[in-house]
Amino acid sequence: MKPSFKSYLPPVQTENKSVEPPIKKLEPKLLIGEIVVNEANFVRKCINTENNQDDLWGKLICTNFKVSFIPNDDPHKQKRRLSHKLLGEHDIPLTCLEQVVTVNDTKGKKKVLGSNQKLKFNPTELILYCKDLRILRFCFNEAGPESARKVCLAIGHYSHPADLQLLFGTEVFFIVCNPWERVNGYPQRTGLRTPFFDRSSDWDREIKRTSASEWRVCSINEDYIISPSLPEFIVVPVSMADQDLKQYSLYFTDMRVPLWCWNHHNGSALVRMASVVDPLTQRKTDQKIFTAITRSHPHRSEVLKSELDKCLPNILEIQNAFIKIRQICTLDPFEESEERWLSTIENSRWLEFVRAFLKQSAEIVYYLDGKNVSVIIQEEEDRDLNCVVSSLVQLMLDPHYRSLIGFQSLVQKEWVMAGHRFLDRCNHLKKNDKEESPLFVLFLDCVWQMMNQYPAAFEFTEAYLTVLSDSMWIPLFSTFLFSSSKQRAQNLMEFAKNKAIPSAEDPTLYFPSVWEWSLQYSTKDQTLFNNPMYVGKGAACVQNGEVKSFSRTKQKSFSSTLRGSATSLRNGLRGGEDTLPRRGSLMSELKPDFSPAKDESPSERYFKEWFSRPADLHGLLIPVLMPSHMALWKLFFLRWVPEACISKGGPITAYHKLSQLVDEIEILRSQLRQYKGASPASTPLKGQRGRPSEQRNMYFRAYSPDEPQTPPDYLTSSFPFNPAGNLCRRYVYGTPISKFLNGARIWLSTETLANDTV
Repeated sequence: MKPSFKSYLPPVQTENKSVEPPIKKLEPKLLIGEIVVNEANFVRKCINTENNQDDLWGKLICTNFKVSFIPNDDPHKQKRRLSHKLLGEHDIPLTCLEQVVTVNDTKGKKKVLGSNQKLKFNPTELILYCKDLRILRFCFNEAGPESARKVCLAIGHYSHPADLQLLFGTEVFFIVCNPWERVNGYPQRTGLRTPFFDRSSDWDREIKRTSASEWRVCSINEDYIISPSLPEFIVVPVSMADQDLKQYSLYFTDMRVPLWCWNHHNGSALVRMASVVDPLTQRKTDQKIFTAITRSHPHRSEVLKSELDKCLPNILEIQNAFIKIRQICTLDPFEESEERWLSTIENSRWLEFVRAFLKQSAEIVYYLDGKNVSVIIQEEEDRDLNCVVSSLVQLMLDPHYRSLIGFQSLVQKEWVMAGHRFLDRCNHLKKNDKEESPLFVLFLDCVWQMMNQYPAAFEFTEAYLTVLSDSMWIPLFSTFLFSSSKQRAQNLMEFAKNKAIPSAEDPTLYFPSVWEWSLQYSTKDQTLFNNPMYVGKGAACVQNGEVKSFSRTKQKSFSSTLRGSATSLRNGLRGGEDTLPRRGSLMSELKPDFSPAKDESPSERYFKEWFSRPADLHGLLIPVLMPSHMALWKLFFLRWVPEACISKGGPITAYHKLSQLVDEIEILRSQLRQYKGASPASTPLKGQRGRPSEQRNMYFRAYSPDEPQTPPDYLTSSFPFNPAGNLCRRYVYGTPISKFLNGARIWLSTETLANDTV
């Protein structure tokens, strides 16, 4: 007989110690289209070289997109707060790998792996040197020698793709991104306001915004019939006919006709230009271009040409400086006797080059704003140095580009659409190391220097700049994947052809941009990009509890740092005021001038007058350019160093408090808006918060009255990044670098301290 009583209580759980817990299945998180190529079990990820107590055990996996390590049990309580949608905490994109090194300790052998290489020994260690300055070390003591060898060979092979079509992003981007609705035949990029400058309407709006009435959008390069490296739409003087432009294009490198960048409200224009191929036609071509630009100026002002190849370091010098500073910050051990770490940072010349680009840009600002003349910046290919200088000049002159959307449009306009060779400079295919150069990182460092001096003038944070630099190594975004718009379009067509997508559906296809941050981060994580100190137009700045304008200290003889002996051309003729330094005289330019008395030049008076006034955060901004004001960007260069990670300290503590204050102010404003003119029925209840949580702009939210106001225990100076296990090195406690990281006085060399008076 069936029982008549049915129990609704769960059965009593009896503890059976003899039963072993289920084994955790270590499986990677894969994107659509991502496949596992090879893997090895019982791998140890090394945290430091002193002991093995903090090391992690797990599975090492190589896919066609990334290298992934899945720990058996992660003992670290401090998780990074930034949750990436595409990458896990222990994942590295294959394009982020600089070198793949295998080591056999017993035989004393070491080999750098590449594509289609053989490995004649069983590796006991794998060391991954990453382009974002991480160093990862894995040991195979407990792993099978054959599986260890295979996973190492797979990582070495897949990190060196032979062709652009083999990069993960060019294979699955349509699957990763959701289909887009079409508006007037174009994909509707939802949630975005950043102009892509891939259509004439974006350029028209920029012309209107800058009041460049004497300039027009030109489509002579439609379908890239003139130059393969230029965009389809460019801006040229109204007085210049299309037929003349086609003729002039024959005289320039890669047929790159001069490009309009920006217009000052006084009518002066910033133009970028490639070199003239034939020296015999140089003067005649310059005169024609200068005449057209002069006619576009309301006062018919003269034109100045600055040849950046003669004033600034070349791409090889920049690459060498970056290699040196990377070596200093990540690879070199800091011994107790090492007392010249700061001097070696200076000797790398990286900060010197950062200062040189800022100084060159400030000089061009003087001509555009102070002398009311149009400026042409010229470089041989117009695709490297011009990108940096044109962006910095506009950042100093136009507050629009210091907003988040404005900055993204600036990068899109002056780097992506202007044809910066990201594929070669980032060396995604690892074909030619001589073509590699961190120009975009140099630009971001220059931007950070300005943010460091004027923290309330920028809407975005240094965490945003760091995340943007990291995005260069994720091969899913067209922003940093191609060297020109034509290359991007060709790969798009190739993708549609390989996937057999009908031509009628082609307008719905496009490579995702890095500006679509929702593909990488949640809405809450994106609030880390917002600067709580950003001063809106007409707003005041709060310092030490007092409301006042953002002020600067006067710098004695600051403008003397902007004097040089450069080559300049006015309306095609050499002469006039020589102010831009040649590259060979860069070091002598940093030395102080001890002449007892001299007349101030017009540029000196201009800068002296500007620095004597309170800074307008929504106007012209000029950085202080003395050597001691060039700081090391610690969040970028030292974020993976465990010893540089200050627990519950660093700039993030100030960011935490400021975010809470801003969020509290926004909540109070929202409540006031609800109270104003509201009916009794719509009056907020006691304790009701203002806006919904998902609409709040700050990452750190204001506390409610009932919550304890204690800082979270995961705050570190490297927030929102987690340095644990991402850089294997010796400890540096008690050394000069540890003293520097803990706030000690930065002792510069005697020469640099002497230059402080310049």
